Amino acid sequence: MPAERRSGKTGAAGAADAPQAVPKTPAQPGVAGYDVRVRIRDGDAPVFGPGRLTLLRAIDETGSISAAARGMGMSYRRAWLLVEAMNHEFREPLVTRHIGGVSGGGAQLTPFAQNLTAHYDTLVREIRSLLDAHVPTFDAYLKGRPVQDPDDA
Repeated sequence: MPAERRSGKTGAAGAADAPQAVPKTPAQPGVAGYDVRVRIRDGDAPVFGPGRLTLLRAIDETGSISAAARGMGMSYRRAWLLVEAMNHEFREPLVTRHIGGVSGGGAQLTPFAQNLTAHYDTLVREIRSLLDAHVPTFDAYLKGRPVQDPDDA
């Protein structure tokens, strides 16, 4: 069974690996699954996680903070504040902005942000791989499965 099905994720290869990057599919009764939500913290303060990752991916795709916010159903102000927070929380900025002009300005991810998101994706992929290896054990505990003690497997 593919990891995307067990973890409730669907979509293209890159999006499926990102937590909360795509909507969850309905869970199937009788099939073990799991939820993964990884948040990176600086002390007690969360600095990176699925929501910020989704915002960065939307900015990368649209080239604009405002278009990314619209696409996510978020106010421009909220998106701008999140970008500002990320740019101050990390040792290098994650998003650069271009002011107005004929083309109307825009935004793009820095190489630092691309590296950070790649490392985050790797972390989540490795966590999911570990969980995938244990899902059959929990699957055996659910009703409707052949009676077999998972500890005897």
